[in-house]
Amino acid sequence: MADSGSGADSVRLKFTELEALLDVEVEITAVLGTSMMPVSQILKLGRGAVVELNRAVGEDIEVHANNRMVAHGEVVVVEDRLGVNLTDIVILAEIQKE
Repeated sequence: MADSGSGADSVRLKFTELEALLDVEVEITAVLGTSMMPVSQILKLGRGAVVELNRAVGEDIEVHANNRMVAHGEVVVVEDRLGVNLTDIVILAEIQKE
């Protein structure tokens, strides 16, 4: 099979293909935890109600991209806002096990 282009052309083509994806928007969600409760209990919730989650204080949270877990992280405070410090990127093999 003949080489269809030089190595530099191949790298340039791959970079161009990647550039096409750079403007694609992805929804990022930080999942602090989850809880299950009946609708009747949800309807009784009011301002100031506390919902117990399935995670302990200090435990890593999940970071999702388009509803798929992609990383673990810890909640941090940056000035007056919350942020997430990524501690572990989930590799494709781990995602496929879910």
